[in-house]
Amino acid sequence: MFKVFRAFVKKEFYHILRDKRTLLILFGMPLAQILIFGYAVTNEFKDAQIDVLDYAKDETSIQLIDHLQSSGNFQLNKVLYSETQMEAGMKAGDSKLVVVIPENFSRDFYAGRPIKIQVVADGSDPNNANTLGQYVTQMVNSFQMQRRATIPDPYRINVESRMMYNPQLASAYNFVPGTIALILLIICAMLTSLTIAREKELGTMEILLVSPLPPLLIILGKVTPYAILSFTNAILVLLLGHFVFDVPIVGSIVLLLLMCFLYVVTALVLGTLISTVSRTQQDAMMRSLMGLMMPSMILSGFIFPLTSMPVLLQYIGQLVPATYFIEILKAVMLRGVGFSFILFEVGVLLIMTLVFLLITWRKFKIRLE
Repeated sequence: MFKVFRAFVKKEFYHILRDKRTLLILFGMPLAQILIFGYAVTNEFKDAQIDVLDYAKDETSIQLIDHLQSSGNFQLNKVLYSETQMEAGMKAGDSKLVVVIPENFSRDFYAGRPIKIQVVADGSDPNNANTLGQYVTQMVNSFQMQRRATIPDPYRINVESRMMYNPQLASAYNFVPGTIALILLIICAMLTSLTIAREKELGTMEILLVSPLPPLLIILGKVTPYAILSFTNAILVLLLGHFVFDVPIVGSIVLLLLMCFLYVVTALVLGTLISTVSRTQQDAMMRSLMGLMMPSMILSGFIFPLTSMPVLLQYIGQLVPATYFIEILKAVMLRGVGFSFILFEVGVLLIMTLVFLLITWRKFKIRLE
């Protein structure tokens, strides 16, 4: 009996070792997860881009700016010259944090007078803004302590934080747009990934292939019903976020709905692409879940900022559609920007949609294997 059992176990080992997909799940996924989580799941910042509005423009203010960069946590992005520039940068999403240095900074500093430095952060990502603000406060205190060793006069620098677009630092302002992007991508891609795979598995693909419709129209016919239903789902999620979690919609509702529809189409076409390269529904579901869920959650900036990740993961994150849709949602819902401010993100989603559709069309087999 033991010999029979040993032979059976040996046979199972042979089956597993010959199945590349099983080996990928057993060894590839754990390695990928530990590497991605190890590098991406962090609240630390390195070379975070900050802007400085320096009204003083004196030697001490320059020393403070150099001290902020010396930690390796901050990197000077731009030197601003007016509050108008600061507000325009915040609205466009180019500035995430601005350090405002007051006039007569050097004179008041060495005279022992109290000084107030203002830190203005983009509160649409409250975790990011709060952490960056705390880092700035620590570095200003460090700068102050270093100068105390050489100057006996008592003085104090107060850091005042101001959070734009989310003064209460409500976490819903961050997780609602991220959750909308994640839900729509997973649901839309998963639904469509099962369509063609189901036709193959049930043996009804022959009916589609002998129909007068060309492959492109078959693909569009598969996507259209799911596009309408998923767009309805997007509207429901937006209503829940607005009325239940009090997330404001400052910008144009029409523009927001158009962007949701574009993202839904992108996700559906991506799901159809997965469906065309999958032989079974189980295979299609695993590809859509494993290939989309973890990257969309970890590498889209939804939970952890991309700037704190290694360069390779930042490049991978730029290939995730959710990365651009989350930025669009925050820009329209929280900052109230118009179409001109999100042209880059919209362009990327359009290009992704066209590329996915073209690859799906090329991969669609008109003959059964």
